[in-house]
Amino acid sequence: MTIEMLHTKACPHAAEYLPRLLRLVAEAGSSEPLRVRLIADPDQAQRERFLGSPSIRVNGRDVDPTAEHRREYGLSCRLYSAPGGLRGTPPDDWVLEALRRHAASSGQGG
Repeated sequence: MTIEMLHTKACPHAAEYLPRLLRLVAEAGSSEPLRVRLIADPDQAQRERFLGSPSIRVNGRDVDPTAEHRREYGLSCRLYSAPGGLRGTPPDDWVLEALRRHAASSGQGG
């Protein structure tokens, strides 16, 4: 399983979110390392299909259930539409669900 946090240099949410994301990965029972990747320019954002910072992916798939239908790639802060309104980081349950789904499909349990 590959777990990634993609971010821009100027994103205020990425550094704040990283410790929480590490706790969620541990809570899901994953021992996989978290890859933190900087998206540095608009061309890279297009190639990576980067929807904004921070973006969390498990096995290349964004944890946001609506991400597959979006095409607004670029160097921007990301807002997640979640229960309770807009926020700068994904809801914990989205991250945990993605981690558990991929762990179960690969036979890692969780």
